[in-house]
Amino acid sequence: MTSCTPSGNKGKTAEAAPIDGDTAGPQPLPTSVGNKDSYSRVATSLPFIALTFDDGPHPQNTPRLLDILKQRNAKATFYVVATNAKRYPEIMRRIVAEGHEIGNHTVTHGNLAKMSEAGVRQELSAAHEAIVAATGVAPRTMRPPYGAITTAQKAWIRRDLGYPTIMWSVDPEDWKKPGVSAVTSRLVSGASPGGILLVHDIHSPTIDAMPGTIDQLLGRGFQFVTVTQLIAMDGKG
Repeated sequence: MTSCTPSGNKGKTAEAAPIDGDTAGPQPLPTSVGNKDSYSRVATSLPFIALTFDDGPHPQNTPRLLDILKQRNAKATFYVVATNAKRYPEIMRRIVAEGHEIGNHTVTHGNLAKMSEAGVRQELSAAHEAIVAATGVAPRTMRPPYGAITTAQKAWIRRDLGYPTIMWSVDPEDWKKPGVSAVTSRLVSGASPGGILLVHDIHSPTIDAMPGTIDQLLGRGFQFVTVTQLIAMDGKG
């Protein structure tokens, strides 16, 4: 692989497909990878949040989640592990087809902070290639497994590979399986404009928590956007 940086990343705007000849349909939101090495949230007073799912895709949970999101017209970002991306390319293609975003979450889900630079490059480059092979779309952001990454790594990953590191503002610790109501309560209470919410689509109880979580957040006036759409709102509102 020569580069992980898709051409024209910054400020890129997705095109809206015309519907029955109607050229006045909903305008697409702009997307951006911004200019910072890392984001755990963006600075905006606008009621937008990013819902992010790590470690999939999962053969049962992810399709069920996609159904839930589709019913509510909610967009999300999936930080996929390359081994799963290769195993379930049809799910990967569905994620993209339904307007969601895919991010790089490495190949082996190892601790990047403990790896050599060459090791980190291999993890991210191989995952990048696996995502492109499955979907034809290049990932534009990355998330380190366990959130384990150094400041120096964030800087050179951004500089050399074009990826901002995406952390989070709300972590309900769903991997501890605290129960559906606890996951929902933690996400809803922690959400604020510009926030990035972390959950995992490999855990069935997390998917069980999503209808109530999304409905409550929609009821509070929040709108769900992808990570690069959220970054494009940094400093606005």
